[in-house]
Parts: sequence; structure tokens; C-alpha cells
Amino acid sequence: MLQASLAYSKGVGIRTRWLVIGGDPHFFEITKRLHNNLYGSPGDGGPLDEAERAHYESTLRRNADDLLAIVQAGDVVIVHDPQPAGLLRALVDAGALVVWRCHVGVDHPNEWSERGWEFLQRYLEPAHAFVFTRHAFAPEWIAKRGVHAIVPFIDPFSNKNRELSPDEIDGVLCHAGLLADHGTAAEVRFRRRDGSIGVVTSYADVLQTGPPPPVDAPLVVQVSRWDRMKDMAGVMRGFAEHVDGTSDAHLLLAGPVVSGVADDPEGGATLDECVVQWRALPHETRARVHLACIPMHDSEENATIVNALQRHAAVVVQKSIAEGFGLTVLEAMWKARPVVASDVGGIADQIVDGEHGLLIADPTDLAAFGAAVRRVLSDRAFADELGRRARERVVDEFLGDRHLTKWGEVLARLVPDA
Repeated sequence: MLQASLAYSKGVGIRTRWLVIGGDPHFFEITKRLHNNLYGSPGDGGPLDEAERAHYESTLRRNADDLLAIVQAGDVVIVHDPQPAGLLRALVDAGALVVWRCHVGVDHPNEWSERGWEFLQRYLEPAHAFVFTRHAFAPEWIAKRGVHAIVPFIDPFSNKNRELSPDEIDGVLCHAGLLADHGTAAEVRFRRRDGSIGVVTSYADVLQTGPPPPVDAPLVVQVSRWDRMKDMAGVMRGFAEHVDGTSDAHLLLAGPVVSGVADDPEGGATLDECVVQWRALPHETRARVHLACIPMHDSEENATIVNALQRHAAVVVQKSIAEGFGLTVLEAMWKARPVVASDVGGIADQIVDGEHGLLIADPTDLAAFGAAVRRVLSDRAFADELGRRARERVVDEFLGDRHLTKWGEVLARLVPDA
């Protein structure tokens, strides 16, 4: 999304660049804990005390030295999410106009979300403007200052979302080891952002009993990080207990190779927990449940594999416990896939239940989740209608032109004479 935003901004004549901060493993451990807290979860249960605060601040001071060599007075700097929030004071003191952009939060605060906001408050006070995915995510002390709500969008021209033919879809998934290859899958090429041509050659690391599912088997898919808030383990249980045996469908839980996501220290542990749960399934159920780690060393190849997987899916699910905004939900809707998702956070803004997908009121209700998946699998006409309306919804509400217009309104208020 940020890459597409950069291109749109430059396309309308705004000089724009994207800067990334660095940190050590302990910094990312602290910020992951903070991230979980803002979602209303204890995360790893660790502290956010003065020792954590000191490490957070010292890491961002080192980043500020490099950043301030680039930022000039009068520049507009959009700082995304909790990790770099401690940079705001230095940027404002340097004369920049600073917007804090928050993609995470919960509609109903609890002790954990309050703890997260308490940690962040002193760092956010200098901001000139705040942009949240949902108004409800903003704590009261920010809401009093005024909040802009801007939902994310997808780029239909990216490798994650471009059109693929049926042969390309099968070719990508067979080459990646996600579907059984009968020896007929053609090589699939894709065009990179720089105009060069890439070829799908990487093989996913798949945990499964027996061969991959056949090309014609209905596939229930969740694509997300190995993050406890995404509840991959709950999807597996819901499928095993309430879907398996009612159809010939398979379940595929797909996430990144955990070493490819440096800022998420919980990824490996979450994947390990899913593997343990998978091994405990009855053999006949385990044969229909697959865990896949998709390589991350080539981001555009990874995007092509995810694109093909979502387009092949009979049902795309996103059974998150909490969600700022489900981009994978939006991607599936763009591809006219029927979606079953939790009625939490930004997902509730994407889907009207029964029109663009099916929403589960309680993410922990595995029986309701299973019933929704079975309904879509058993009624092809209903599934196709959900997919058709979902794509129309994305075209109307969630493409880059609307997003850029909203940001234009924010910046016009911040820099009225520009």
C-alpha cells in the first residue's frame, strides 16, 4: 500500500520519499508488545516499564540522527504506527509538520489498550494531525484534538492484485508446491516494478500429510502473518471440528517464512504452536490441512504467489481476533472471492454481512465460523454473488483515487497555502 501511495503522490507532483527505521531484536520485542496492547491483548505479558521506555527512546534517538540529515523545515512527515512514534518531537523541533498515522486499535478499550496508549502518549503529543483507520481506535485524549479517518486501499496494478489467467494461477501454485503438479503447469512470468521480467521459481515450505491438494479440490485459504491476533490456530480448529467431513475441501494456512519478517519476533513461536496443533489432528483430518510458509526473499514473486492462491480459493477467510484493517480481505474481495471474516475492527467497514461476505460476530465461535464456511462451500451461486458484490464494493470504496483525495483534504488543512 505504501509503495502505491508513493507512486500516486509522485504522479500528482508531490516530492515524496519513504524512510525506514532500524532496531535491534529487543526494540522489536518491545514494539510488538505495544502493538498487541493496542489491540487489547497482553501479548507476551511482558512489561512496558522504564527499562523498556529507555531502550525504545535510545533506539529512536539513533534513527533521528540519520533522519534529521534529510528532513528540512516545512516538510510534511507522516509517521506510521507505534514503532517510530518516539521520533515526533525531534521532527517537530526541526520544523517539520508531522502527521501520526495509526493502523491499529480496538473499538472498545480495555486495560491492555489503555496501557499501550499510556506508553505512547508523551511521544504523540507533538503531532500536528492524527489519521486513524477508524475514529473508534483513537483514545479520548487524541479524539479531543480531532482525528481524520482514512481507510487503506489496494493497488489493482500490483503483482498482488493484477489479473491472472486460470493457467497462470495453476502454474504458479503448482510450481510453488501448493497444488499437485501433474506435469503440465507452464512457467509463469511477471513484470517487476522496474520493468524487468521475473519468473516464479521459489518453492513454498509446506507441512502436509501426503501430496498437495489436487487442482480441482475446493480450497479454504487464510493468508496472513504468523501472528496470534490472526488466529491461524483457531481457523485450523474451526475447520477440523466443523467443516472437515462435510465436503472434499482442504484448508491451507499460508504465511511468510518467519525469518523474512524482522519486526515480528512472535512469528516463529506462533508457527510452532500451529505445527504442534496440526500434528495432534486425526490423520484423516491432517491430510486435508496444510501449513505453508511462502518465501519472502523476492517480494514481487511472493506477491504473485499470494495473488494466485487467493484467486484459486473457494473461500478466503480472515478469522482475526482483532484487526486494524484486513488488507487480505480487500485483496480477496477485489478478486471476487467469497470471504468469511471476523466482525472486528476495520473488517466491519469493508463487508456488509450477507452482501459482500459473511461476518462472524464472535471470532472465538468456531461453530459459527464452520457454519459460514460450509454455507459458502455448499452454495456456489451464493458464493459467486458474494464475490461479485465484493468486487463492486472495492471498486466503489477502496481504490487509490479515494485514498489520495482523503489525504489531500488532510494536507490542505495542515498546509493551507501550499
